[in-house]
Parts: sequence; C-alpha cells; structure tokens
Amino acid sequence: MRRRGRAERGSVTAELAVGMPVVVLLLVAVLTLAAASTAQMRAADAARAGARQVAVGEDPAVVRSVATRVAGQGADVTVTQDGEWVRVVVTRPVVGGWFAPGPLRATGEAVAWVEP
Repeated sequence: MRRRGRAERGSVTAELAVGMPVVVLLLVAVLTLAAASTAQMRAADAARAGARQVAVGEDPAVVRSVATRVAGQGADVTVTQDGEWVRVVVTRPVVGGWFAPGPLRATGEAVAWVEP
C-alpha cells in the first residue's frame, strides 16, 4: 500500500496544471461573450435613441450627445439623412480600458422617418 501511494504522488498537481489553462480560457470566452452582448445592446439602444431625436427635429449635435451618453465612452455616432429617412449608426468597443482600441467592436443601427 505504501509503494502505491508514492507512485501516485504529485498526480493531482499535474492534472491541475493541465486542466487550469482550459478552465481559464473557458472563463475568458464566457466573459467576452457577455461583454459583447452587453455592448451590442447598448449600441442598438443608442442608435434608436439618436434616431428618435432626429425624427422629432433635434439638432445633429444633440443627437450625437444623446447617442454617446446612451452608448458610453468611446462610441462613434454617424448620422445620415436621405430625404425623409434618417439612419443612425453607433459603434462602440466591446471592452474598455487598455483593450478599447482592440478589434472587438459592437455596432447598432436604427432608421427613422423624419416628422414634418
């Protein structure tokens, strides 16, 4: 019995060393997916808020201010008007801080009819 215990000594450490990176990678993937879905919802909400503001006749500066406030820091707001229709596109980073300039960006778009 004593020999068998010594032969298996350290096996838990080896299994943990192999399994821990997988667990960490899975956790990072889940957290990134949650951040991406939140950023996507905020971008879509900001685009809708901006389109509503344009539809009731607000200034483009007010529209950008409202959309940026809803979307959060680092959001890019584009407003284009084609006749009676206006299109607001909001793009924002998925994560903030040092990683904000990264490639992950969420985009929301809304189209509204401009009231006369």
